[in-house]
Amino acid sequence: MGEFVIENRIWNPEMETMPVEDIKKLQLKKLKETVAHAANVPFYRNEFAKRKITPESIKSLDDLARLPFTTKEEMRSGYPFGLFAVPPSQLIRIHASSGTTGKPTIVGYTKKDLALWAELCSRFLVAGGLTPNQITQVAFGYGLFTGGFGLHYGIENVGAAVVPASSGNTKRQITLMHDLNVETLICTPSYALNIAEVIEEMGLKGKLALKYAHFGGEQWTEDMRIAVESALNIHAFNNYGLSEIIGPGVAGECAARNGMHIQEDCFIFECINPDTLEPVPEGEEGELVITALGKEACPVIRYRTRDLARLYRMKCPCGRTGMLMSRVKGRTDDMLIIRGVNIFPSQVEEALLRIDGVAPHYLIELYRPNNLDEAVLKVEMTPQSFSDKMEAMIKLKERITREVSTVTGIHFKIELVAPNSLERSLGKAKHVNDMRNLKVE
Repeated sequence: MGEFVIENRIWNPEMETMPVEDIKKLQLKKLKETVAHAANVPFYRNEFAKRKITPESIKSLDDLARLPFTTKEEMRSGYPFGLFAVPPSQLIRIHASSGTTGKPTIVGYTKKDLALWAELCSRFLVAGGLTPNQITQVAFGYGLFTGGFGLHYGIENVGAAVVPASSGNTKRQITLMHDLNVETLICTPSYALNIAEVIEEMGLKGKLALKYAHFGGEQWTEDMRIAVESALNIHAFNNYGLSEIIGPGVAGECAARNGMHIQEDCFIFECINPDTLEPVPEGEEGELVITALGKEACPVIRYRTRDLARLYRMKCPCGRTGMLMSRVKGRTDDMLIIRGVNIFPSQVEEALLRIDGVAPHYLIELYRPNNLDEAVLKVEMTPQSFSDKMEAMIKLKERITREVSTVTGIHFKIELVAPNSLERSLGKAKHVNDMRNLKVE
């Protein structure tokens, strides 16, 4: 990792360093306003009527627990404009999810919403080293996905230059980085690993100006951070956001990297037990629930993210006072149940990244022959470890079996595959192929 120093800069000191008690007062004021505005949405209006909720009935932040949860199902059932609080004539941007598991979720933005979005992205970008004199390359897709556009306007808001490369054509991406002296890269961590491999193939390792990277769009582990930083000689920062709330900009790391600072002037976070829906103690893992404050087009109250993480407060050397969140461990709907054991793909990644001789590329394949789960883990070898020496291969498979079993409690059938043989991703990496419910003719 480079020896360069990240200067501690704060984009909006008034909001980012506000005393906690003042933050709570501001949140209560904005919560009342949000309840009043959300009443323009039929779903919320009906739920408020059932619960006898009015803005005047919100006396403290504890009253948040009286408000209804919002889920992705509500958003899909309201397709396309059912959860909007403004008419289409007031919108100036519409984004949507992929809709791969049903109807997409549609989110909209007014002019004020877009200004807020740019502001929030500017905050975490500056916290992670962005300055006005840098050139930043965005390798997220530009389209219905919120990542590319949100970060693009955040970068311009800071005053830095943007290379809107979008995703794909990795060699062109690298050529642009090299020729334009790009210092900051924005993409998924999986794609960053892909970029690192191609940089080496092109003979450009150590010849780029890259210093920083901001990764999002998928869960990634601390071991993945170490691997990417080593491969690209950069400082990599984690950030958090989701389309249903606003997109990227909800939380992000500072130079201390001891958690992601939540923008509490714009969001109220809760952490609940996903089974009981009761709050968990501070610092314990649970499902994140988010209320967005001040959004015009799509007010969102108590959205169940399905993301599992921890919330905590601590004094950060950067001076920011917002609550911190850990990196996301996984999603409740991404959890795999194999022979009665609950695991997340990130646990497999965690184990593999600690083993010499394997690349951070893997695929879990699940089958159910004779009604019994069978788990296969395909692991890509590094060029250095790839050989026809049977003894070395056996030892490597034994090491993988031992490490993965220790972390997950599952005994996988390990298949070692050649370097660069697993499919590379331009965005979110696919790590699971679950074929247990497929009918075999």
